Amino acid sequence: MRRPLRLAGVLAVAALLAACASPPPQPAASGDQLGGTLEVYAAASLQRSFDEIATAFEAAHPGVTVSPVYDGSSTLATQIGEGAPADVFASADEKNMSKVAAQAPAPQIFAANTLVIAVPAGNPGGVETLEDLSRVTTVLCAPEVPCGAASQTLLSNAGVTVSPASAEQNVTAVLTKVAAGEADAGLVYATDVVGRADIEAIVPEGADKVVNRYPIAALTDAPNPEAAAAFVAFVLSDDGQRILADAGFRAP
Repeated sequence: MRRPLRLAGVLAVAALLAACASPPPQPAASGDQLGGTLEVYAAASLQRSFDEIATAFEAAHPGVTVSPVYDGSSTLATQIGEGAPADVFASADEKNMSKVAAQAPAPQIFAANTLVIAVPAGNPGGVETLEDLSRVTTVLCAPEVPCGAASQTLLSNAGVTVSPASAEQNVTAVLTKVAAGEADAGLVYATDVVGRADIEAIVPEGADKVVNRYPIAALTDAPNPEAAAAFVAFVLSDDGQRILADAGFRAP
């Protein structure tokens, strides 16, 4: 009668020892080795879409914090040329990317954009065409800024001369003045007016002939080169391109 009891006791002790010897379950490793802060210098017209891209990228790479800097492409190119610690540069045109060719030898086109006439809601100046910009208070981007260079080309193609009330350093500043009613009209990118209730957009004749192509590059002296390369790849991926398309950008 005692043998079955002894056997049961031995089995119980063996089970206890086996449980103690087994390591506790470990969480599955993500396999993502990326980490640190990623400085992304991007054209002001990219702010809305790149904020969304940054959020999606951080979700895919939890160890990385994206720190975007938005301004006119010419301003950003100057800062990069002077040694700003950028990892990635996304310009609103190829001209300003070429200014940092030594730091960005292999840029890739990831999006395109065209211009529209932006007017305050209700269009108080009665603007309908590019010709109307010469008779109302108009703000434009400065000529050295991509949206300014595109604006000059568009106006020149139409044979229109405009003396702007101000020449802004980025497209966001133009849009802000129009929305505030400080100007009757301004030339901005089509993507800048998407979803805006305080702005109306007019597509001028010839706009489809003036297309800005947006290049992006991971910089050769990037402080976080692995994350920089991964971010560029994400922008070019189907997920990144879908976010850009939803914001109104054309395919590259």
